[in-house]
Amino acid sequence: MAVSELFWSSSIDDLKRGYCQEPEHYVCLLCGKTIEKGIIYQEDDVFYEAFRYMKLHIENVHGSVFAYLNQLDKKVTGLTDHQKTLLGYFYTGKTDAEIQKEMGIKSASTIRNHRFSLKEKERQSKVFLVMMELLKEKNNTEALFLAPPKTATMVDDRYKVTQTEKDKILLKLFPEGLDGPLKTFFVKEKYKLLAIQQIAKRFDENRTYTEKDVNLTLKSVYPDFATLRRYLIEYGFMQRTPDGSQYWLNRGSEERRDRNMDRKQELKRLYKETRTEAGVYQIRNLENQKIYIESTLNLKTINGKRFNLDMGTFPNQILQKEWKEFGAEAFAIEVLEILEIPEEGYFDVKDALKKLKEKWLDKLQPYEDRGYNTFKAIQQEL
Repeated sequence: MAVSELFWSSSIDDLKRGYCQEPEHYVCLLCGKTIEKGIIYQEDDVFYEAFRYMKLHIENVHGSVFAYLNQLDKKVTGLTDHQKTLLGYFYTGKTDAEIQKEMGIKSASTIRNHRFSLKEKERQSKVFLVMMELLKEKNNTEALFLAPPKTATMVDDRYKVTQTEKDKILLKLFPEGLDGPLKTFFVKEKYKLLAIQQIAKRFDENRTYTEKDVNLTLKSVYPDFATLRRYLIEYGFMQRTPDGSQYWLNRGSEERRDRNMDRKQELKRLYKETRTEAGVYQIRNLENQKIYIESTLNLKTINGKRFNLDMGTFPNQILQKEWKEFGAEAFAIEVLEILEIPEEGYFDVKDALKKLKEKWLDKLQPYEDRGYNTFKAIQQEL
């Protein structure tokens, strides 16, 4: 099952956690990363069981489930930018008075009205969910929406389809039968998704394919087999190795690869996939070119700094003040240098990272009129 399908079909509890549990893996519902059960993962000299490591992944890469959901498009959340900003403040525990000051709202009653409106929206959502569940039970039908591909940025009418409409579309696309050739692929997004979903059924989920095998199957479906192969990957129905030598359907794929690969090579692959990169980054004001330099043991977390700045919780108050003054669009967050870590032997990552940060501080001098760092910060430990 594609990650996007997992997201849309997951329970409320799983969505709150941000991951679901499969027989051999934990799957991140936010980005599709899989973490194998039964393996102990290491991060910054700390060892984690698989489910705890998944929680750490969500924190490091996405900030939190709330932060991830709150930045989704209005078509997905049904929330305006103003409502999402307020929810972000509520989530960080700010009082009505603090929110009033941050947003420049004159009356505290306005905040209370927004709280009431959001609570009313929650009640309406509960009623709607119950009605949809009753509708599905009554009609005993599939969901009225196709699960969007993982490349989709929003959900709209392109993915809305009834069973009757689906049958008509498939008949039009496969006039000689569902096992026959595809008539055309130059169609609407909804038609493409249904076509690829149907074509994926021609592959055995218990088998690993070479690219030649995949091409051979797809050639019997449609002349432009390369396009079909690309969409099978983009829409999340199939996965492949980085070098394109092996392809497999999503469901059960990790278990099959474990059987086909040497255990030592597999552990090396898992280490490379989960390994984080330490380094130094800057937050640059595009208007006045002032910069803020900082280091991190995990560069995947730097996008979370933007969320902190949006929420008004960034520790550097000078930068926080100008972020509010100039607006988020006036700033860029950029990696300056990735810390090179040797494959073997002892290496003090924290000490090396401290020296790397000092190098960039000395080089760019982000102090006073040139930046947001303070001289005192040089003396502090990472």
